Amino acid sequence: MDYWLNLTLFKMGFWITWALVPIVIEIIPATISAIRLFIKAVSKEKLEMPDKMPMISVIVPVYNSEATLFNCIRSIHNSTYPDDLIQVILADNQSTDNSFDVYARAQNEFTSMHMQLIHTEKGKASALNSAIYTCIGTYIINIDSDGILEKSALMNMVLKFENDYEVSAMTGTILPQRDLIKATKGLWKGILQRNEYFEYAQAFLSGRTMEANSNQLFTMSGAFSAFRKDALLKTFMYSTQTIGEDTDMTFQIREHLKLKVAICTTAIFYVEPIPSLNNLYTQRQRWQRGEIEVIHQYGDRFSVKNFFSDFLIRRIMIDHTFLFPKMIWLCASVALLFFRYSGVMMAMSYFIIYLLYILVGLLNYGCVCILLHDFKEERKFYRSLWWVCLTLPFYNFICSCIRFIGTINGMTEASTWNLTSLDKEFKDLKKVVKKDFKELRDKRGE
Repeated sequence: MDYWLNLTLFKMGFWITWALVPIVIEIIPATISAIRLFIKAVSKEKLEMPDKMPMISVIVPVYNSEATLFNCIRSIHNSTYPDDLIQVILADNQSTDNSFDVYARAQNEFTSMHMQLIHTEKGKASALNSAIYTCIGTYIINIDSDGILEKSALMNMVLKFENDYEVSAMTGTILPQRDLIKATKGLWKGILQRNEYFEYAQAFLSGRTMEANSNQLFTMSGAFSAFRKDALLKTFMYSTQTIGEDTDMTFQIREHLKLKVAICTTAIFYVEPIPSLNNLYTQRQRWQRGEIEVIHQYGDRFSVKNFFSDFLIRRIMIDHTFLFPKMIWLCASVALLFFRYSGVMMAMSYFIIYLLYILVGLLNYGCVCILLHDFKEERKFYRSLWWVCLTLPFYNFICSCIRFIGTINGMTEASTWNLTSLDKEFKDLKKVVKKDFKELRDKRGE
């Protein structure tokens, strides 16, 4: 009797309690959010055309963008927004390639556009800040030089501004280019890129939509964001002291100015898919460091007691604080086997959690399908990726591990865009392990 009581109350109870943590903290809130989004997605937002369309300024930060810049400019020209109402500013922050020649070629080909190039200090934040004071548009829109706009993206974004005067800033929807994903060779690379696409679609069309509903958008994408000019000029501009300048700007507008930040789900900007695990490794570490830097600046705004009522608190706790126990318990679960915990019971716990993550993924999958209704080709491609719901929990876990490493590295290394690659860190790790084993052998030989 004592044996079964001990097994039930101590061993099983202990492990079940641990298994409930991700269910309570992540899965239940995500499920509730997905159901709310599904209800909201059914009722389509109607936007009215204003009597007169406003002038807009599109800023394109340029740094060694020779390979992608022309396609980016062409996507602006081919948009449904009138050329004569678009001011295009290329902010070249000390490129060393032939980006200027690309600009000259675009000027000759797209003569109907108001386009100019300015030279700025190095760094994306500096480039954006210099260009802002040159803008003449009612709305200022930033896009990266290595992506392309969907034809109706600029029009849809401006219409959302014109139909909701409370919105002072917004982000668009970022998706990897499906044609490049389809052309990718290699099984693992193809799986990686399809998981990234699925992640982006759910993050923007599901996650950010729910955040924006209660004006709790954590980050406007630095790749594609827009502002009312009068609101942007009230900020401290883009911070050059952090690699998370897009998150910092989001917090400035929402927390400092107390203005509304939204998302335009029908404004799509296509970026290149992630080329390798190495790139994912440095990218997610950079995002993690940027978020931590901004959170540090606005730490007084957060309180743990608002965990369930405030999405931002929940987001920070899950993305940062809970990374540590998640990684610790992953290692501990192996150690528990040596304390006579049932391997079958532990495996079943993980399997149940895995199935619950799949359920959340499927709920978000349905919401995204509805939100992509007006983009038939995009919707068709996304629907074909239903199987990614099975692999996404593993992909997300890998991203969590990378964020965890980013947090640790951020404590010991200076903040910079040029982070150490995964291959380089593995080589360094091998050197350290070999050195340690050599020292142990030498001590034994003494």
